[in-house]
Parts: sequence; structure tokens; C-alpha cells
Amino acid sequence: MSGAREKRPFVKRGSGHGPDFYRHEAAGLAWLAAAPGGPRVVEVLGVDDDEIALEPVPAGRATAQAARRFGRSLAVMHDAGAAAWGAPADGWAGRCFIGNRPQECRPTGSWGEFYAEQRVRPFVAIAVDLGVLGGADLAVVERACDRIAAGDVDHPDDRPARLHGDLWTGNVLWAPARAAAGADDVEAVLIDPAAHGGHRETDLAMLALFGAPHLEEILRGYHQRHPLREGWRQRVPLHQLHPLATHSAGHGAGYAVALADAARKVLQL
Repeated sequence: MSGAREKRPFVKRGSGHGPDFYRHEAAGLAWLAAAPGGPRVVEVLGVDDDEIALEPVPAGRATAQAARRFGRSLAVMHDAGAAAWGAPADGWAGRCFIGNRPQECRPTGSWGEFYAEQRVRPFVAIAVDLGVLGGADLAVVERACDRIAAGDVDHPDDRPARLHGDLWTGNVLWAPARAAAGADDVEAVLIDPAAHGGHRETDLAMLALFGAPHLEEILRGYHQRHPLREGWRQRVPLHQLHPLATHSAGHGAGYAVALADAARKVLQL
């Protein structure tokens, strides 16, 4: 018998959002993990109405090679697809969340309609109620949402991707690889999703917004597996509206200013 002590699971409990909160997280993790060839996803060891237990993930340091592999595997996960724009994880019928906030996942026939009405506008309304967004800035955000909801930025070749949905850099851990090629080999591990059927560029735009390490290598790997449509860099502000709106609703006026700036760029597309 080994003398090594088993590492304890990482346990989260007490959300205050009722029984759906941790079960929603578990369903999203399982759905992402079910994509063959996708990134490593943290393993759920147990879940109930009050808590979720996850495998412990030892810390590692991102490398350019690992980032490139992550980009390729992220494209594979996206390619696994979803039932519809806005569809929740397969088999999930309860409430949906991003971080500690509820958000809707109602399937629609149009990405623009879903994105404007279920991802951006609900958090804009909260920011308005908090007094951090108004006047000309609010007007430009609303004009951008009108254009998006009308389908002006939809493309007929786009299909619903299997999205992480909250892919800021803090939700990508770097850990020693399970099948390491060398002593210093690491891999990305996804945690804390807001998984749904969405636009593949949204995950990438969130990585860019909050400064993922070796971002250009992630993008290089992504393009090796699934080249993005022409003009994707110009569309980054479009796909950052959602995270900027959620942060405007909880982290202050600075994000509301950035939200309005992104909306102005959307109106120029």
C-alpha cells in the first residue's frame, strides 16, 4: 500500500441559488467533456442540491506548445456542436447561470436574436438599474443590440458550437499533462462553464478580453483545426458584448464604458 495521501476533492457549496446551481455546472462539464478530442475538462466527483465536488487540479505553467494544443482541442470541442443557438447542455432542463448570475438558455433559430436578447440585454438592464449605464452610452448599446437581434451580423455558414460560455483566463487551468510527453508537459483544464450552443468566436473573444497566456498560440492552434471566417478579428468587440455587459452589471462603470465602446465598433461592422 502506497504511503502517499490521496488528494482531497475541491468542494464548492452554498450558492444560495437553489438545487439547480451546482447541477447545472455538472451538466455543462459533462457535455463539454463528451466532445471526443476536446480539451481536458475537470472531473465531477459528486454533485447534489447543495454542493459539487471536483477533482483537484495541480498547478502548472502554460507554455506555447500547450497553448497551441489547447487551441486545436478547443476547436474540436466547438465542432462537436449543439442542438440549437441558445440550447443548454444536453439533458439539462433547469435554470442556467454564468458565474453567480442566472441567465437564460432558450433555443432560437437565429444566433443574433439569441445573443442580443438572452446574453446582452438582460445584463444591460441590470447595469441601467444600478446607474452605471445610461444616456448616449446606453443608446449606442441598444442600437447595436437592435442590429444584432435583426440578424445583421448572422452568417449562413455559422452553426451552433459547443461553447464553454465563460471562457475567461481564470476558467482555464494549466496542469501537468496526464499523458505527458516530457517532464515539463502541461495541458489546459476547463472549469466553471456556462455551457450552451453559441458562436465559436465568443469563447475566443473572452479569452482575448481577459488576457489568456500565449493567446496567439491558442489562436494558431485553433486555426490549424478550424480556420475562422474572414474578418473575425474585427468581430471581436461583437463577441465581447456579453462579458462586458455581465461585468457592467456587477463590477462597475468602467466596464460600462468599455461596453459602449465595443457597441460603437459593432455598429461599424
